[in-house]
Amino acid sequence: MYAERLAELAVALGFDGWLINIEVELKLEQIPIMLEFVGHLTQTMHSKVPGSLIIWYDSVTIDGHLSWQNQLNNYNKPFFDLCDGIFVNYTWRENYPRLSAAAAGDRKYDVYMGIDVFGRSTYGGGQWKANVALDVLKKDKVSAAIFAPGWVYETKQPPNFETAQNHWWSLVENSWGVLQRYPKSLPFHSNFDQGRGYHYSVDGDQVSEASWCNISCQSFQPFLEFHGDGTANPIDVSVNFKEASFSGGGNITFKGTLKNNAHFTTRLFEAELPLGNSPIYFTYSVKSEGSSAVGLSLEFSSEKNEKNTILLASHGNALDTMSQFVSRFSRVIMPHGVTKLESSPGWVILESSISMDGYTLKGISALCYRPLNVTSGSDDRSAEFYAVLGHITIKAQEQNLLLPPSSAWLVDGQDIKWASESQGSKTVSLKITWKWRDGNSPYFSYNVYVEEITKMKGTGPGQVVSENAQKYLGAAQVRSFYVSDHVVPPSVMSLRFIIQVCGIDGACQKLDESPSFTLEC
Repeated sequence: MYAERLAELAVALGFDGWLINIEVELKLEQIPIMLEFVGHLTQTMHSKVPGSLIIWYDSVTIDGHLSWQNQLNNYNKPFFDLCDGIFVNYTWRENYPRLSAAAAGDRKYDVYMGIDVFGRSTYGGGQWKANVALDVLKKDKVSAAIFAPGWVYETKQPPNFETAQNHWWSLVENSWGVLQRYPKSLPFHSNFDQGRGYHYSVDGDQVSEASWCNISCQSFQPFLEFHGDGTANPIDVSVNFKEASFSGGGNITFKGTLKNNAHFTTRLFEAELPLGNSPIYFTYSVKSEGSSAVGLSLEFSSEKNEKNTILLASHGNALDTMSQFVSRFSRVIMPHGVTKLESSPGWVILESSISMDGYTLKGISALCYRPLNVTSGSDDRSAEFYAVLGHITIKAQEQNLLLPPSSAWLVDGQDIKWASESQGSKTVSLKITWKWRDGNSPYFSYNVYVEEITKMKGTGPGQVVSENAQKYLGAAQVRSFYVSDHVVPPSVMSLRFIIQVCGIDGACQKLDESPSFTLEC
């Protein structure tokens, strides 16, 4: 019964599976029941959530003792045999991964050897030496379970969290390489959001100045390289939450010095995207100062392992740009669309397209440069480089994906609770839900706004006007949103809650075309 309830929870809440950690002594007669539970939970989860995993933690043994083995052996293998893998305790010795791989047979990659990043009796010491353990695990061909990488944040590793975080994960990459490449399919969209920030933007417009945290909003992250070998780079590259963002709360900031005809390239994504005979379309947003320019350097490989590097240049003089980079790239492509946002000065949206039949996109890098036709001064300020990359979108078609009309949605308010405040104002709390009229909808993300409808002064009853612009409330990745203690002034007659629908390509619906729910006050 409990196994089936856990499977139902996983379906309802979107879990990828369960880690079973039994850190108590069991009676010997309870072991067959535990084995039955593990096996039934695994089967039920596989049936209800395809691709899900049940992982057994190395704690209680087959004889009921709470005894961490630090390897896969006869004392914990019966549990391993009934599920998808084992998370081995952290205090293993150098030969334990090899012994565990032998015990697992053809399932050696289902053995996840634990590494405690805090370093508590873990092999290699963890912390900045976690790669010592990773090197052993890679050599012995077993998997790793990295425990508590939050050590970087919780112990305030210098010089700051973003740099230390990038440094620590570079140890993992240096040991194991890049195991996940994207994009692999289209559309691909990243605004570099990490699900937190100090402001929130939509299509270049900053709609909120409040700090926020919503991990569900995180986007694909760039593979920024950490250079800790003492070599000075002309440009510092970082995921930045304090500078202006194009959408969400993050961006990539390029800051440093770049003199004369120099340029600087840094990796963003490692890709595995096969291309056909149709063009693909790139859109990206940039905000820069002075003559600072950012283009996209694309790496391609053919079936015959032929290499091509193509530059999607920033806007500028085409002849000068070609002259500047023709010897460094197989092709230089100027944007066919350049849009400067009137509502948010500084942001420029660049659109380019490319056809590479038979090739695979292998990498996306940012190229920082100064156009040749800009005359550099002699002082240091003339060499200062500053630019912000707001987003990248790659699609198989030039137009945005079709967003459904507001009539396709049913929006409702539930659990509405009012409370009186001072001077005639009041507060309201409610849950807003929305659903597709014709069953399950495709995947979308959502921005939620509220608009206050107030009485028009000096007119008869029934005359109303919207005096306040739409106020951003928050973002949702599911079809519900909670509004808590929203203050309603006494002049407000009704509240209109607007659900802005956004596609997986990053395009967001216009607010006056979005579904909404009106609450009378």
